[in-house]
Amino acid sequence: MALCGLLIAGAGLLGACGSPALEDTAGSGEVPAGYPVTVDNCGFRQTFDRPPSRVLLLQGASVGEAETFISLGLEDIVAANTQYYGISDIPGMAEKVDALPKGDLTLNDAADVPAEQALALRPDLVVSTWSGGFDSRFGFASREMLEQAGVRTLVNPVNCAYGKPENVTPAEEQAYRSGSTESSLEFIELIGEVFGVQDRATDLTERLRDRIEAVQSAVEGREPKRMLIAFPDMSVMNANGLPAVFSGTIYDSVVRAAGGEPSFPDGGWDLTGNLSAEQLAAAQVDVLVVGAYRPGEDLDAEAAKLFAAYPQWNASKNKTYVKVSDGIYLGPANADAIEKIAHVVHPDAF
Repeated sequence: MALCGLLIAGAGLLGACGSPALEDTAGSGEVPAGYPVTVDNCGFRQTFDRPPSRVLLLQGASVGEAETFISLGLEDIVAANTQYYGISDIPGMAEKVDALPKGDLTLNDAADVPAEQALALRPDLVVSTWSGGFDSRFGFASREMLEQAGVRTLVNPVNCAYGKPENVTPAEEQAYRSGSTESSLEFIELIGEVFGVQDRATDLTERLRDRIEAVQSAVEGREPKRMLIAFPDMSVMNANGLPAVFSGTIYDSVVRAAGGEPSFPDGGWDLTGNLSAEQLAAAQVDVLVVGAYRPGEDLDAEAAKLFAAYPQWNASKNKTYVKVSDGIYLGPANADAIEKIAHVVHPDAF
């Protein structure tokens, strides 16, 4: 699967804020209040003279960026969105993502928007979940190419090091290796700054952080449960045909916030791609966190299959599992997944 390792980047936390229109200053000679805004993003320094008004959201096997725009009430400035996730931990979010304009774009063999289509759309901002979304070796438009065309670009800051062809800094590498739920909130703040909606962004991040911290406080001092995040319908990501097991960075952050410890801490992409049946059988699993990415997946049946295959797990003996979707990825849905998991793992804490 092309770029399949990216299938973990996004997910969405909705803060029930409305969609008030941005002040219409595009085309007028005046500079909007609060501008210009200068941003150093992955070592690429850009100045925004006004809020972008025609945005292309690259695919990157993510959905967290699209969900962030929706959560901030910025749907109307999306010219084309290629991100998709068929189900969400936030009620109604999947439908909102699907309702964003698609721009009649066709992804290339590397699973994202080719350069000629990106330029033909005439966006004023292109957003990618990872630096690789601007790698011309995949047929994508580079940041330099887009800059020459007058188009600004943004990468989700936690993923600056991911797919960056050169000049990766130690700080970028460290940010990538230590991604967490805070990384999801930092992207919200960045979009708030670029679009002049800092108040909305601050309100949203504060509410999401409060929800996460409330769970952490409720489960503090309780014995952590060993948790395994598994997506049975993503078995194509594993060389042995096993469910895709996710750990490290954002996944471990979600698990720990919900009062658990990962069965395979800091496993990363190597674990997802190469986990063996023997390793899975030997894992300590108190709680199965079973995930879906398409509507209609029967997660109850999938959990039952895993319990039958690995009866030695404590989770199998106690039939303890929780169903999730996009809330384990980068994006505004982390609080929803954390609340859902914690209520199953530590029900007496709430």
